[in-house]
This record gives sequence, structure tokens and C-alpha cells, in this order.
Amino acid sequence: MPSSYLFLFCTGSLVGFFSGLLGIGGGILMFPLLLYMPPLLGIEPIGVKDITGLTMVQGFFASLSALALYRRQRLVSRSLVTTFGLPLFLSSFIGALVSGHISDNVLLFLFGIMALVAAVMMLIPRSYAHDDLTEDKVRFNKAIAVLTSVFVGTSLGMVGQGGAFLVIPILLYVLRIPLRVALGSTLGIGLFSSTAGLAGKIATGQVPFLLAAALLIGAIPFARLGSIVSQRSGTTVLRWLLAFIISATAVKVWIDIF
Repeated sequence: MPSSYLFLFCTGSLVGFFSGLLGIGGGILMFPLLLYMPPLLGIEPIGVKDITGLTMVQGFFASLSALALYRRQRLVSRSLVTTFGLPLFLSSFIGALVSGHISDNVLLFLFGIMALVAAVMMLIPRSYAHDDLTEDKVRFNKAIAVLTSVFVGTSLGMVGQGGAFLVIPILLYVLRIPLRVALGSTLGIGLFSSTAGLAGKIATGQVPFLLAAALLIGAIPFARLGSIVSQRSGTTVLRWLLAFIISATAVKVWIDIF
């Protein structure tokens, strides 16, 4: 059991850092690490439903830790967070409640579909000309934002994801938000979906609290460190690093499914 807590602390630290660096809640990394690594390390495996609960816990607190720094840099659009985040909150809560009645294999398949879609979107060529703009210069289509958030939120709540790995590609390629504002705003949006999803997971008994505590001890401080490093990194590097992480995870999940 002590080895499980040490593993979760290390995993939380690693994923927390990338949460702050790339504006992601961390589910795209957390889910496969918790699913595949324990058996390889000789640690007791963690059930898929417990993993979805742990990713929601990590996503909420890591996002909260990194968000403050992004806000000080004027990289969080309140309008975008509200317009996209509120529908995501409601639909994610519904998805989380429904997930308690769905088999682990179906949840894994759905996660694979979402990761694949996100990976394909991140590989689409785009201009970097406006990626350093601040939130006061951001404009977007609110109707499209609401429609996409409802669809995405339901799916994210079911698989226990805060959703940044899918939200960021949508902000970049559908709503055409500058990259740095997309990363910062995604942290705020992630709080909506993570709060709703976490409430649903707790209500259905899918959060192992002692394991979650070990995870958070590492995740919270390293999320803040990652956000500091992000401000000093080029947008091209951040975009391709995010694309690599999403693509690698999608490949691994689909290999496991088949």
C-alpha cells in the first residue's frame, strides 16, 4: 500500500506540471498512467471507475492552482469561460451520473474515440501569428461555443475527464482562440466540468479519497511550477508538445482496445 501512495504522489507531480504547462486538467496523461503503470510496477491495479474519479480530483485542484498565474497575465477570457464552461458544467454532471451504469470497456472505448479526434485536430496546420494576444482582444461565436460544449461535456463527464485535451483543439480550430488565451481559459473552463464531474463521481462512490490525497500532494505545487514555465515557452513548442501528448495517448489507448 505505501508503494501505491508513492506512485500516486509521483504521478500527481508529473501530471500537475503538465497541467500548468499546457493548460490541461491532466486527464489525458493521468488516465493511461493510472491504468497501465501499476501492473508494470508490481502495484495493485486501480479500477477504471476509481481512475475516472481520481482524474476528476486531480483536474479540479491542478486547474485551480495554475489558473491564478494565467489570470495575472490576462490570458483568461471570462466571456469564453462562462459561455463554454456553464453548458459544459451541466452536461458533464449528467455524463458523470450516467457513467455509473456503463461498463468499463465502453468507457475505455469512448475515451479512445475522444483522444483520437483531439489528436487529429491538433495536427491540422494553423497560423501562430495571433497566439500571443491577451484576452481583451479575443472574439468568438457564442452559439457555436454553447453547442460544442454541451456535446463535449456529456462525453467528458462519462469518462471522468476535465476535458482540456479536447477543449483546447476546439478552442484553437473551431472558435479560433489565440493559443495562450486558449490554454489559460481552458483552466477556467476545466473548473466547471471538473466540479460537475467530481460531484457526480462522489455521488456514485467513484472517488477513493486516501488515494486522491496522495495524488494532490504532488499535483498542486507542480501545477503552479508548470504554469510559470509555460509563460517562458514559445507558443509553437507548447502546441506541438500538446499535440504529441494527445497523439501518443490516443495510439496507446487504441492499441489496448484492439
